[in-house]
Parts: sequence; C-alpha cells; structure tokens
Amino acid sequence: MNATPATTAAPEGAGTEAGSSPAPQRVLQRLILPTDASPDIVPLYIEASDARSGASGSSFGLGGGSDRRKDDKTSAQHSSAATVDVSELSERHAVLIPKQSMRSFGTYFNAFPASYWRRWTPVRSIRLTVRTAGSGTLVVMRSTARGSLQRHDSKRVTGTGEHVFELPLTAFGDGGWYWFDAYAGAEDLLIVGAEWTADADLARTEGTFSIAMTTMNKVDYVVDNIRTVAEDPVLRELLDVMYVVDQGADRLGDHPDQVAPLQEDLGEKLRIIEQGNIGGSGGFSRGMYEASTNGTSTYVINCDDDIVIEPESLVRMTTFADFATKPTLVGAHMFDLNNRAVLHTFGEVVDPWRIQPALANTEGQLGHDFAAEPLRSTPWLHRRSDVDYNGWWSCLIPTETVRAIGLSLPVFIKWDDAEYGLRAKKAGYPTVSLPGAGVWHMSWVDKDDLVGWQAYFHERNRIITALLHSPYARGGRVVKESQFMDVKHLISMQYYTEAGRLMAQRDVLEGPDALHPSIGTKLPEIRAMAADFADASAKKDQDAYPPVHVDKPPRKGRPFSQPHRLMLPVWTAKTLAKQLIKPTAPRSAENPQAVVPHLDAKWWRLSAYDSALVSNAEGTQVSWYKRDPQQVREKLARAVGAHLELHRRWAELSGQYRDAAARITSFEAWERTFAENPAPVREQDRAAGGASTGGTATGGTSA
Repeated sequence: MNATPATTAAPEGAGTEAGSSPAPQRVLQRLILPTDASPDIVPLYIEASDARSGASGSSFGLGGGSDRRKDDKTSAQHSSAATVDVSELSERHAVLIPKQSMRSFGTYFNAFPASYWRRWTPVRSIRLTVRTAGSGTLVVMRSTARGSLQRHDSKRVTGTGEHVFELPLTAFGDGGWYWFDAYAGAEDLLIVGAEWTADADLARTEGTFSIAMTTMNKVDYVVDNIRTVAEDPVLRELLDVMYVVDQGADRLGDHPDQVAPLQEDLGEKLRIIEQGNIGGSGGFSRGMYEASTNGTSTYVINCDDDIVIEPESLVRMTTFADFATKPTLVGAHMFDLNNRAVLHTFGEVVDPWRIQPALANTEGQLGHDFAAEPLRSTPWLHRRSDVDYNGWWSCLIPTETVRAIGLSLPVFIKWDDAEYGLRAKKAGYPTVSLPGAGVWHMSWVDKDDLVGWQAYFHERNRIITALLHSPYARGGRVVKESQFMDVKHLISMQYYTEAGRLMAQRDVLEGPDALHPSIGTKLPEIRAMAADFADASAKKDQDAYPPVHVDKPPRKGRPFSQPHRLMLPVWTAKTLAKQLIKPTAPRSAENPQAVVPHLDAKWWRLSAYDSALVSNAEGTQVSWYKRDPQQVREKLARAVGAHLELHRRWAELSGQYRDAAARITSFEAWERTFAENPAPVREQDRAAGGASTGGTATGGTSA
C-alpha cells in the first residue's frame, strides 16, 4: 500500500464552521499491523475479543485505595485476550474481519495515547478516520487514568465509506487512551485503513531526523536495521542520514556482499564511520555530533545495533516531537527480543535519594506480558508515566538540545542515557517515553552486568551521576549503598568484581578531567586484571573442575537462607569476622564445596562457603570462587578508605564535576577524543593495501 502523507486535507464538512475552509490535517498515528506476522507479536497490534476493565472502584466513593485487582492470578485469567490467526494479517494497514466476529485495536501499537498528547502538545482535539468496506459497527472506546473503559461513540457502517469521529482530549489530564473496536455483521467487514489526525498548524515544526547507531561486531543486526529503514518509504522521506558508528573488529566493511547493495540504494543517506572502541557513549556521541553539525537534521535518534525496529515507531516519535510544545526528547519502549509480547518497562525515573533507576509508575511492573494481560484490562497502563530519561535502545533527541547541552558524558557504557535525560531536564528539555513507539531488544533479565568487568562502569558512572545531579548533601544514600555493595561482593568471593569497583572509586576521586583520556584504555586495563583472579576465570563445563567435596555438611541439612533484617547486623559482623580471620577449610583449594546455580548465587549463600562452582547468568560458563582472607582484608580496607574520602570530599568533588560538565561534554572535547581513538589497523587491512582510521566514512565525508 502507498504511504500515508503526513498532511492531508480534512474530510469535507468535518470540524468546520459555515463558510470556512476545512483545517488541513496531519497524521499523528496510523493503524498498523505486523510487517512479519508471528503469533508472539500479534497481541501488540490486534485482539479478537471484548475486554473487561481491570479497574476496581475506591471504597464508598471516598477516593484513595488501590485500583489494582486483589487476585492477580484471576485478573490475568480473565483479561487474557483471544488471539488473531496470523493468516488474517497479510496487509500492513488493512485487515478483514470475518462475519459475526469482532476485532479490537485497543492494543499497544494501535490505541491512541491520548493523555500524552494532552500533556505534552497543544493538541486538544483529534480526528479518527476509518475507511471500511462491508457492513458492521465501529465503536470508539476511551479509558480513564484509573483504567475504566468507556464507550465514547459508535456508527453502523454499510458498503464502502469513510467514517469520521471528532474526539476531544480535554479529559485526559492524568491518563487514558482512545481506540476503536470493529464488529462484522452478516458479512465480512474490511478495515481498509485508519488514521488519527490533528490540525497541522498546531505542530511547532515539521522536522527530519538522522539515526545514530553504534555497533560492535553485530553485523547481521545492523544490516537488518539498515534494510528496515531502506524499505520503508515514509522513513526514507524523513531520514537525512543513517550514521552507523562501527567500533568493532568484525566490521561492516568486511561484508561488502551484504552492505554494498544497501549503500548503493541509500547513497548519501547511509554513512558508516569506523573508530576505536570508546563505548556506547563514544559511539552515540559521534552520531549525535554528526547529526547536529550536518545542517539538515531537526532530530537525532540514538539506536542500539542489536534491536528489531517497528518502523512506524520512528515516524511516531518524530511526529510527536514536531507537535511537542517545547523541544522534547521522545523515546521508544523496549520489548524483549526473545519474548516479544513482553514490555521491559513503561517508563523510568532516577530515584534521587539512591541514584538508581526506578519505575515512573509505582504500580507498574517490569516485564509486562501483553499476551497474558492486554492493555485494555491492565489498569496501571492507563495512567500516564512521566519519566526522567529513556534508554538509548531508541531515543529521539532534538539537535538543538544537543547543541545547547552538549554530547554524552565520556563514561563508556553505563548511565550515559540516564545522565543525559537528567541534564536535558535541568536545561528545560523534557523526555517522554511514548506509548505506541517500541523496539525489540535483548532483555537483561538473563544477564548480570553488576559482576565482572562491567562492575567498574556501573560503580564509577553511578557515583559521577550522583555528583552531578543528586539534590542531597553527600549524595543521599549513594555512598552508604556503595559500601554495602563492596561488602556483599567480598563475602561472595567476587574479588575481580571488587577490584574493578575499587578502581572506579579511585578514578572518581581523580576528578572529571581523567574521563576523556581513559575512555579508550580503561576497558583493556580492567580486562587485563582478570588474569589475577580465580573468580574471573571460567570454563564451559562443570566437569572441567574437580568434584565437590564437603568437610562439614549444613546443620541438619537445612538450606542457607537470607538473614532476617533484625538479625542482619549481628549476622554481618560474624560473617565478616569469618571472612577476615578464619582460615579456609583444608581441601577447599583442591575441591569446591558446592555447585551454586546463578539464580541461587546470593551473597548470603556464597558467604557460607570457602569455595564454590558458580555459573554465569547466561548459563554458558562456570567459575570457581575461592575464599581468600588476605584479599578480603586488603580490599575492605581500601573500600573503607575510599568511601570515607568520598563522604568527606563530596561537596568539593560535586563542584568539580558540575563545573567541568559543559567542558567535557562539548563538541570540542569530543572532537579531540574522536581523533585520538581511530579504528585500529588490522592485518587484513594491511593485506588489502589500506588502513582504516578514525573518521573514515563510507557514503560521504566525515568531520
């Protein structure tokens, strides 16, 4: 089907006064169906059953109380929607409804997020236009912030026609959606297409975007994403340049059979830039820099490489940003790539007391499964979630924002997106996580990046974010929690992880001007330390280690359990005393005392052993943890010293980092870092008679 134009004339007579011309309309959102229909994603687009509200009223009408059902299991059973057979879904914008049946578009990708348009744009009324062929009934539904479902309007339809519904946005202050359901009568009803529109002159601008996609050794994902953009005519019209910043060893340039046809198709709209591995912040900063200096792009959309894009999402993000009352960052939600109806989170804030990510909606949940609990029957999804930031798996940023507040902090891999959202918010540029805009990404549910080399970046970057943005004296709870984490890692025999955390604390104390010089060298330095720690060495199979031997079994065979919080101080003192002083069991160095699956590898369990085989989160490797009192004594002393210094110098360090923030995120600082971190020249580059250098770009020149 042909792409829907961004701006259309209003249907004759719709929303006009006598003698006046109809206001030109701009499409805000189109009805869409899956580009590659598979049963796991169908519930995000269309359902085949009526819904019952999951909301429950407040007692005696006095307000207050929870609107959540008391029996979540019962709620899930009643709210699970009948799925549509994928054989019915052969068109992108049209669907045939069999006679005597109904289809609902009150779904994640097809319901209209009215409260978000009400809050962040000047739009106060919208128009739903549905084109049909056949007989049946169209019912327009709406919801409240509580999740109550309300019938708004309906029309009987016959033959072929276009049906217009004028819909106010005045009552969506705290939440709520619009959608429509379609019921076929004695014959099939064809939904030819549907659009939600608003007066075009309400838009602040009509922008275009560049994409900044950072990649490292994920060629197939990137090629698929380039192809997705190339094959969508609306995206191509909006796209200025797709910048792919390649920081890997297996580069896109090594696969000309896959990349060359796409480069030929997109021409100057695809530019591949090779540079050294300076992390996500370095890759995204490069793309943001290019987009903000190319003279054409209104927005830059940061995207991870290992995502699957719903292409309409990028169109919706751009349209929403055009209508936003002020320049606004607009993010897409993340769905689980391996369980595609599962939403990671509906919106996140940074807890200011702890400087930790938290759900924007306290009644929400991580990992919501739309196949089990659809949108219409899940009350908390109807309340608007106002966020501090959006993950850079896909996030639109106005280039004027980039020019005003700078690029990412040079922090390599963690906290770059959250810190940027906080910085933008302080400068008057809000972030909106926009429902109906989503991508699929590998979930971190089955990963543990708080252990191993990434622990350094978690620790350092969180403390830096606190120094920059915490509203509390001495960072609220950050220093105390950091010390607790050190103790937990040490009593868990995770000495490599703790070595990285201690390095992070030391580097924070060195001040902000060390960040840029170390961005390309810190990861190799951390990984080089792994050779000194048994817990950093891993093998694929448990049988590669000696068999388990237990000198003294647990008392009465009881499993280890987490200490009660009232007993925690006493338990911690006893455990630390053991860790610091008590010699290890005689055979613990020759034989592990237990095999501990990753799910059971809690600090209170690992602390009971002198050695244990522990699997990683992915289930691919096993490490042998061995208790070492000398390591505990040395590292605990260093951790206590670092935290005492952090506590004592907090105000001074906070001033240093805040004073330096504009300088170290400036275009000029990043230009130097890009130049100092060219893509390494490999043997195969030399053999081919050329050398890749930083700033090398395919499909155009690079600054």
